[in-house]
Amino acid sequence: MARSRVLVVNNRTLSLKQLRGRFEELGSDTETVESTEVPSGVNGRYQAIVLSGTKVRAYDTDYYRPLIDLVMGTDVPVFGICGGMQILAVAAGGQLADGPQRIGGYQVQVDNQESLFTHVKPTVTVFHRHTLYLKQAPEGFRAIGHSEHAPVEFLRSEDGRIFGSQAHLEFRSDGLEILRGFAELYQ
Repeated sequence: MARSRVLVVNNRTLSLKQLRGRFEELGSDTETVESTEVPSGVNGRYQAIVLSGTKVRAYDTDYYRPLIDLVMGTDVPVFGICGGMQILAVAAGGQLADGPQRIGGYQVQVDNQESLFTHVKPTVTVFHRHTLYLKQAPEGFRAIGHSEHAPVEFLRSEDGRIFGSQAHLEFRSDGLEILRGFAELYQ
């Protein structure tokens, strides 16, 4: 059986190797492109797109326009990690707010009715490394996880194709199991 292919968009993350490694561990081949060099379409080449975190501010929609157009113009599942989620949320009209700096493992409550969370308990411990937070889910999306510090820890589009995580799921065992739930959507 052929392995699925995931396009990993590098938004200048510090953990690209770990992110790719998680998807390869879950049975997918990965290919990486920089956020400024994304293809105009997936053309059957990829079964999913993953957006890494970013050191560039997510509210620069002009900078991320090719990436936003790719995500909105495709029909494959998409997962935005940390800044990747923020890029998608801002493009949909969401607002970011400064909050406390969090680095390390933090507990998050998730909606276990969501297929993304099939392999985890209602409270997960995930890795954070950021200071920006999404205030609320933008139109066309809904929050599917929250924490003491962030009302939108996880996000899903109403059509169930686009997901986002405030946390860096490439770290910690709960993160791997959430990515496993995503991989089951396209494999």
